[in-house]
Amino acid sequence: MIDLPHRLRALRRQQTLSLEQLAQRTGLTKSYLSKLERGLSEPSISTVLRLAEAYGLGVSQLVGSDDAAQEEVVSVVRVADREALQRRGLGSEYHYESLAGRRKVKAMEPFVVHPPREFPDAAAVFPHPGEEFLLVLKGAIEVQVGERQFRLETGDSVYFDSELPHRMRTVSRAMAEVLVVAAH
Repeated sequence: MIDLPHRLRALRRQQTLSLEQLAQRTGLTKSYLSKLERGLSEPSISTVLRLAEAYGLGVSQLVGSDDAAQEEVVSVVRVADREALQRRGLGSEYHYESLAGRRKVKAMEPFVVHPPREFPDAAAVFPHPGEEFLLVLKGAIEVQVGERQFRLETGDSVYFDSELPHRMRTVSRAMAEVLVVAAH
């Protein structure tokens, strides 16, 4: 089992569960769950089954006994293996590359964005809960966050509450490349 105590603690925190809530889901005591998370106790197979069900995972995903689970604990994505995504909407096109696609349970969503040259229509901008961090890797962009606009050059960054409406566009000759990390 790969670092099960750490994994159990991380899963509970990512799902914003208290020990008491997890105890209710699993039928296990808070003190026993705490001992599991601190590595002071080894779970039985029935305990592992209960925990996997509570987190909506398969047993191998929880305990890390298969290659996919191993990759999920430490997810390396080579540049050639980045999953390309596109978001098309109302005449503007964002190109996204996922940087942590293999990891299913995560508190952050890192990706690279190649923003379009024009802002998407305001109706296509969807605020979402959490926070967002942008770092311009190449080129220059204009970012609108709420009512404010900022021009960011290579190396510049911005951090904001992602519940504010936000959008960006490339303003340099070459297409910009932006590292975006969204946290839930």
